[in-house]
Amino acid sequence: MSKSDPSTVKKQKSEHIKWVITIFLVTIFVSALIALISEEVMDGSSIFVAFVILLIIVLIGIIFDIIGVSVTSADETPFHAMAARKVPGAKEAINLLRKADKVSSICNDVVGDICGVVSGSASATIAVQVLQNFEFSWPRLVTLLMSALVAGLTVGGKAIGKSFAVNSSTNIVHTVGKILYWLHSFPRLGKKKK
Repeated sequence: MSKSDPSTVKKQKSEHIKWVITIFLVTIFVSALIALISEEVMDGSSIFVAFVILLIIVLIGIIFDIIGVSVTSADETPFHAMAARKVPGAKEAINLLRKADKVSSICNDVVGDICGVVSGSASATIAVQVLQNFEFSWPRLVTLLMSALVAGLTVGGKAIGKSFAVNSSTNIVHTVGKILYWLHSFPRLGKKKK
């Protein structure tokens, strides 16, 4: 069946529309959930704890950006040799690479954008806490500094991460594959013990 076959084109278009709708709904749900949790935790926290939470949110965005870039730049060939030797995580890595467009979309767009939005609101919460605890002649400076700091950490971290992702894509994809392998192994381990 050729790619120009009308039924194949229609099926691909239908799958793409389903993917877009799914990713849209998942993004709304996950974004609302993460924003709610981080806001609840940060409201009752000290400035230091709130700042640590903010750094964790930024770091999660950077890590997922690294994974998204690695998946799109890694070569599938070495993983076939690993899979033949039954190396844990090799099959999962091949699966990631074969779905690189979707994995990249989830990692870079969904998780990355959610972390960006949540870190922005987290920085605003920290700015409010700082202003409640300290006197400033120009309060807007605190908000501007927090926004600039978050933007700098995010963009700088992702710039460093992209370089690392391109140069170490095979190792990164294999590491993610191993994590997925062990996550899939937990249910099997539980059944064996019974």
